[in-house]
Amino acid sequence: MQPPRSKRVVALVGRPNVGKSALFNRLVGRRVAIVHNEPGVTRDRIECEARWGDERFLLIDTGGIGVLDNAAEGDAIAAGARRQVELALEEAAAILLVVDVVAGATPLDEEVGRLLRRRGRPVFVAANKADHEGLDAGADDFARLGFPAFPVSALHNRGLDALMAAVRPALPPPDAADAPPALRVAVIGRPNAGKSSYVNRLLGDERVIVSDVPGTTRDSIEIPFAVGEGPAARPYLLIDTAGLRHGGRTREAVETWSAIRVEETIRRADVVVLVIDAREGPSRQDKRLADLAVTARRGCVLLVNKWDLVRGTSPREYEEALRREMPFLAFAPLCFASARTGRGVRETIETIDRVAAAVSATMTTGVLNRVLHAAFERRSPPSIRGRRLKLFYASQAGTSPVRIRLFANDPDLCTPAFEQYLVHNLRNAFDLEGAPVVMIWTARPREERGHGRSAAAPAARRMRRRGARPSQEAAGGAIVRP
Repeated sequence: MQPPRSKRVVALVGRPNVGKSALFNRLVGRRVAIVHNEPGVTRDRIECEARWGDERFLLIDTGGIGVLDNAAEGDAIAAGARRQVELALEEAAAILLVVDVVAGATPLDEEVGRLLRRRGRPVFVAANKADHEGLDAGADDFARLGFPAFPVSALHNRGLDALMAAVRPALPPPDAADAPPALRVAVIGRPNAGKSSYVNRLLGDERVIVSDVPGTTRDSIEIPFAVGEGPAARPYLLIDTAGLRHGGRTREAVETWSAIRVEETIRRADVVVLVIDAREGPSRQDKRLADLAVTARRGCVLLVNKWDLVRGTSPREYEEALRREMPFLAFAPLCFASARTGRGVRETIETIDRVAAAVSATMTTGVLNRVLHAAFERRSPPSIRGRRLKLFYASQAGTSPVRIRLFANDPDLCTPAFEQYLVHNLRNAFDLEGAPVVMIWTARPREERGHGRSAAAPAARRMRRRGARPSQEAAGGAIVRP
């Protein structure tokens, strides 16, 4: 289960605060990496597919080399970040050395240049922060590094066409086959729940930094990988996220941006894996993250990590207690695993696949109506002011999430409990475990309820007697219940 090693890779390297992450975001076309003046914000290597013109390639952002080399000996986070830079350089077909055109060439820039020359890869200097033409001449100062230099401005989108025109010939030809879209899987949880360890175990590689220090992962790290080989390979985009802390403890600007990025990642994911520390159980942060996933209507998987450290409790007992704590995630499948030993990790991929299939499931109208009408026959809706909900017919309105449109006599007669009963029946009939189901209730117009006769004329006469327009009674208001 290895990440695909694309040869069309461009790596961004350089010392801290020269604008690597800003340039990364500009080339990708959206804000992926956190941009901040604090040195060392980027620690893991951040990967994302970029498109420039008709060219597609994998772009990698890396940590600032100066901060990493000057870190104290024994600093596990810095050592891991250095390793991530080395891995990015090994994968790259072309390297962008990002420098600060305002500051000019520094001794550290020259040291990085010597490091890159030993790699034997094409290197291009992106002289960043050339925000106007008067600064373009400063790019000549970097000729001493021995690489072609281009004045650019990530902030103002200047000079990037000339830079990328030089980079594109250095990339190998693209693969002719169009790969299927990757399944976006977001791994979320509070700090030190074992998210990064789980990601590394899935990949079979130390792809993200693992440390006991809370907050080691500060950005959302997107990692493409595949299960299987050849045409049958299933592509995934695995997204490791920062641990979400208690709101009162999120004081630093970087942590605030990390929390915002987690919420964005959840909204853009196909399936969300909520990692819970088996020893600690669900915390307030876990429940908040679960609420974000439910509100975003994403497919959900609950992963109880560090199960090897639990003694005296069976999986069944643990699940019963967990369901009581988080009843709003009763629809999500539960997995027990240990990222440290690897036990149960591979099985989580099968669970993720099942949830992904459920999120995109389609139901034929005939079978859907038979299931729902059978549910009505087994259990009658409650009587409200002497009236009961009556279902006429239903159809599927969409996927991701699964949306069902139901036409009834009066949507206000459907109680939340009865709606959950209907959703439960749909989950059992169509194997929708882990998938959110949205019920869209619509009042069916009276003229559509007759058996071959139109009731429009009598209805129009009644409304004219009341002084109303015909469209006021004929129109049915839709009520969406998540």
